[in-house]
Amino acid sequence: MKAYVAVTDNDWYQFLSQRPDRDEVNFWQPGGKQLFRALKPGELFLFKLHSPNNVIAGGGLFAHSTLLPVSMAWEAFGEKNGAATLLEMRRQIEHYRRSRSDPHQDYTIGCIVLEEPFFFDKANRIPVPEDFPSNIPGKGYDLQTEPGSSLLKQLEWALRSQGKDKVFMHEKPPMYGKPITVLPRLGQGSFRVLVTDIYQRRCAVTGEKALPVIEAAHIQPVSQGGIHRIDNGLLLRSDVHTLFDRGYVTVTPDHRFNVSRRLKDDFDNGEHYYQFKGKQIWLPPRTEDRPNREFLEWHADAVFLG
Repeated sequence: MKAYVAVTDNDWYQFLSQRPDRDEVNFWQPGGKQLFRALKPGELFLFKLHSPNNVIAGGGLFAHSTLLPVSMAWEAFGEKNGAATLLEMRRQIEHYRRSRSDPHQDYTIGCIVLEEPFFFDKANRIPVPEDFPSNIPGKGYDLQTEPGSSLLKQLEWALRSQGKDKVFMHEKPPMYGKPITVLPRLGQGSFRVLVTDIYQRRCAVTGEKALPVIEAAHIQPVSQGGIHRIDNGLLLRSDVHTLFDRGYVTVTPDHRFNVSRRLKDDFDNGEHYYQFKGKQIWLPPRTEDRPNREFLEWHADAVFLG
């Protein structure tokens, strides 16, 4: 298991540390030119405050890394970007960008999506390892060897002190025992971003690639017992998403698009959507990311107006 210690914007940290609903956060990177690849999902991403506060003040479980227009990052995570408004978020980001930004420019930023974030009280903050350089944005550590193993012990103690010991360990881990990576449970924003990337940023039905009009849809909505799981998601153009949620279209268990006759009966229209009827939708390469048959059957039975 690995951990990554990243220098953290103080305003971002202070804002999020005071929020009660921090089930997920977006740790943004202002440059937006390359993906963060230092961790695997479920490994620890830790917040180091700026000098002279050379301490680790919290962290979270790494879930995903992506590059997004700043507006889409705001739509996905809102205040969980570490700011009260999009304007304030842009102000924070542009403080670090080397080029002057047009206020109307929807520039790209790096997004490191973290689940189950934790923020230490001042008494529980951990000194950074002695080998942490002063001139880099972050450094990775193997938690099985020094100085990573000592860092792990300090993390375990700090998490237990704040009742957060289950963040990255099983329910009854041996004290200072071998860490076990646990895949993080996704939040709403993470679900949106992961589904968008897993479907390679195109509508599974129409092939549309314009990011502003494609949306991550739940097959079984959270309000009706669904959860934020990749196999409970589809990436759809916004109009197709609306029709899917209202039952005028569905995806069959064998991954074909179906359109209800009610679409024409109710609106005397729908020719554009009927042209896709029976079409095999585009599917993610990995089988485990594809729509779950159980969820599709639920949608056909409970929502579709067939």
